[in-house]
Amino acid sequence: MSDGISDDAEDVVGVLTERIEARFGMDMDQLKAAVAAAPMANPAATDVVRWYGLLVEAQSVLDRAENDLLTALETQPNDVDDPTMGLAHRVNAAVTARDGRAMVVRWLLEPDAPGKKDLAAERLALLRPRTGPAVQTSAPHQPAGTPAPASAWRAGRPTR
Repeated sequence: MSDGISDDAEDVVGVLTERIEARFGMDMDQLKAAVAAAPMANPAATDVVRWYGLLVEAQSVLDRAENDLLTALETQPNDVDDPTMGLAHRVNAAVTARDGRAMVVRWLLEPDAPGKKDLAAERLALLRPRTGPAVQTSAPHQPAGTPAPASAWRAGRPTR
């Protein structure tokens, strides 16, 4: 892999953990706690923590798949049977998932990554969840004794 990350599974998560901790100036447990307490305070941190969690989960799935494959291979004679080949495919899929999630975490950590400062970035910003409604959803408060404004229909004016 590029970016100084080797193909060793433990290195992928370890190196990215170090980069995250350096970027946000706190260890992962502190960062997770901060994001849980105020997820909208730093959307970048929230995204990184979310994808880091997905990365760790994918690494765990990969570790289990590799262990299952090694166990099956230890009991195999020279030829590999179909169930063992299925386990090998499961390992390949788990590696792909882990690597994809690692790529997202690296992209999130890189401030000058492609797509962060162009039209694509603007479109991505539009997809962010809003903190509140885009328009007012309730009638404005009127002081007691103030009559409600008459609609055009009630006022006898034509409507368009």
